[in-house]
Amino acid sequence: MTLAPDRFAPMANAIRALSMDAVQAANSGHPGMPMGMADVATVLFAKFLKFDPADPYWADRDRFVLSAGHGSMLIYSLLYLTGYESPTMDDIRNFRQLGSPCAGHPENFLIPGVECTTGPLGQGLAMAVGMAMAERQLNATFGNDLVDHNTWVVAGDGCLMEGINHEAIGLAGNLKLGKLKVLWDDNKITIDGDTSLSTSEDIPARYRAAGWDVFSCDGHDYADIERALTEASASDKPSLVACRTIIGKGSPNKQGGHEVHGAALGMDEVAATRENLGWTSEPFELPSAVLADWRSLGQTGAKLHAAWDERLAVSAHAAEFKRRMAGELPNGDAIRKALAEWVEGDATVATRKASENWLNVIAPVVPEMIGGSADLTGSNNTKAKCQAPFTADDYSGRYVYYGIREFGMAAAMNGMALHGGVIPYGGTFLIFSDYCRNAIRMAALQQTRSIYVMTHDSIGLGEDGPTHQPVEQVMSLRLIPNLNVFRPADAVETAECWNLALESSETPSVLALTRQNLPQLRKSGDMLSARGAYVLRSAEADRKVILIATGSEVELACKVREELEGQGIGADVVSMPCMELFEAQDEAYRHEVLPHDPSILRVSIEAGATMGWERYTALSRNGGLNIGLDRFGASAPAKDLFARFGFTTEVIVPKILDKLSA
Repeated sequence: MTLAPDRFAPMANAIRALSMDAVQAANSGHPGMPMGMADVATVLFAKFLKFDPADPYWADRDRFVLSAGHGSMLIYSLLYLTGYESPTMDDIRNFRQLGSPCAGHPENFLIPGVECTTGPLGQGLAMAVGMAMAERQLNATFGNDLVDHNTWVVAGDGCLMEGINHEAIGLAGNLKLGKLKVLWDDNKITIDGDTSLSTSEDIPARYRAAGWDVFSCDGHDYADIERALTEASASDKPSLVACRTIIGKGSPNKQGGHEVHGAALGMDEVAATRENLGWTSEPFELPSAVLADWRSLGQTGAKLHAAWDERLAVSAHAAEFKRRMAGELPNGDAIRKALAEWVEGDATVATRKASENWLNVIAPVVPEMIGGSADLTGSNNTKAKCQAPFTADDYSGRYVYYGIREFGMAAAMNGMALHGGVIPYGGTFLIFSDYCRNAIRMAALQQTRSIYVMTHDSIGLGEDGPTHQPVEQVMSLRLIPNLNVFRPADAVETAECWNLALESSETPSVLALTRQNLPQLRKSGDMLSARGAYVLRSAEADRKVILIATGSEVELACKVREELEGQGIGADVVSMPCMELFEAQDEAYRHEVLPHDPSILRVSIEAGATMGWERYTALSRNGGLNIGLDRFGASAPAKDLFARFGFTTEVIVPKILDKLSA
C-alpha cells in the first residue's frame, strides 16, 4: 500500500503526541528530538525503510539506528505504530519506569526492534558503520539475493561533535560504504543552547572531505524530504542528509529552543501543543485511521520478506548463511582437534605471537571471523595468513585496516557483531583500551561477541616507557560487568582463551597479551582456562602458600614456588587467566582452588595495580600479600624493569618468608 503525502501529517503528529505524553507522564526525558524528526521519520518508514514488524530479526532488513538515543521516544513510537510486538502501549505509558522496556535510552536486549543500545553520543553512528561493513562483507560472500540492505541512522548535533564521529566517518568514507545513510537532525540546538555557542565548523564540508555525499532538505516538507532521501538512496557513497528541523516542532511556546531538548513540556504546554496540532485524542490514544495508516506500512516489508524467504529456500548457501546469522560456530570437534594438535609442542613465544599462531589455525575454520587492527597489525599480530584486506575494492576480505582509530574500531566491531553473520576482533595496545573503553563497556551492555586483542600488556613491553606501559588497565577492565578479561600465561592458555572468547556469544572478551616471550607451562588436556583459575602446580611439601598469578607472572610464580619448596615450604601455583570465569564457578570448585584455610598465605602476583586482588588475599594468613605495580613504569629493557620493580624471586621470596614468620 502506498500512502499519499497528505496522510503523513497526522502520522507524524502521532509520533509527537506519543513522545510528549510519555515524557510528560514520566516527568523525565527528551521530547524535542522526536517531535522535530517526526516528519523525516514518517517519510523514511513510509517510503524507504525495508522492515517487517512480524520478524524483527529478518536478516535482510534495513538497519535503523537511533544514534541520538536520548530521543528514544522516536523509536518507541515508530515500533509501536508500525505494529511490532514490543513495545506495547502500556510499555510506553510507563516510559522510563522500572520494568518497562522503554528505558530512557534504547536498549537492544529489551526490545527486538532496537538494533543497538544508544545514548553515548556518536557511538550509534559508529556502530552503524560496522553494520554497513558487515552487510558489504556478507553481500560479497552470499550475493545480492540474500544480503542487500541499507543502514539508516538518525543523528543529532551531539553525535556529529563527538570525537568518535570523526573516526567513524573517515573509516566509512575510505571504505565507500554506500549502503550507509545518516539523517542529521540539523536543529542547531544542544542542551546548553544554540550550537553557535560551541561550534562554527562546516559539517557538510567535513563529511565531503571524508568521502561522503551530502544532501539537504527541509525536515518538515514531505516532498523535499522524499527528494533528499531518494538522492541519498541512489548514491554509491556513504551519505549525510542534513534535515533542517525545528526542535520540539508543534509546541507553540517552546519549539526551537533548548528548553524542549531534555525536559517535559509541562501540562499547559502539552495542551497548547494538542490544540496547535489539531490533535484531539486523549493521552496515549490514537485515531484508528492514523494507526491503520501506520500499520499498513508493514505490508510492503512482509512481501519483500516473503520473496527473500523463497530465494533463501533455493539457495545453495542457505545452510551456511543460517548458521552464521544464528551466531553458531562451525563443527566444534574440528576446532577442538585443531587446538589439541597445535598445543602439544613446547613453544616459548610471546602470547601475542601465540595468538597469531592460533589465528592461523582457527581463522580458516571459522570463516565469519573478521579481524583488524588500529594501525598496529605487525605489533598486535592480528592478521591470519588466510585473510585478505577488506577494502572498497574487495569487500570479501576478512581483515580491516582501521587506521589510528581505536575508539572508532571498537564501536564498529560492536556494530558488526550486532548486525550478525560475522565475528569481529580487533587489536591495539592494552594502554589504548582507555581510548576504546566506552565502546568496550557498550559491548558488554549490549551482550555482543566482540573480541578485543590488547597486546603489550605490562611493563614487559619495555623501552617505550610509562606512556605505553599499562598499570591500571587490566584491573579497571575487570570492573566492567559482562566482560571476560583474559590474561593468558602461555601458548596453551592463549589458544584456550581464544576458544572461550569465540564461544561466548553474549559476552565480549579482552585478550591481554605479552610482547615478551614466555615458556609453555603445560600441555593441552582439559580446557582448564574455562574455569577461570586452576591449580597449575601443586605443593609437594606441607602447603603453606598459594601463589595466584596471571599472564607473564605465572612463570615467575612457578620460580617462586621452586624456591619455597627448596626450603621445605609447600606452595601451590594458581593460574588465573580470567577472574570473571572463576567467579562464575560453583563454591565447591572455588574452595578447591583457594581453600578457606587461614593458616595458608595467599599471594597475588601481577605486574599491574594491586587494588582488587584483596578479594583473594585479604582473608588469608596475616592479611595476605599483593605483589604488583601501583605506580607508573619506566623506559628500559623489560628484564631490567621487572628487576627494578621487584618482580624477581630474590625480592618476592623474602617478602613471603616475612609474612609467614609474622
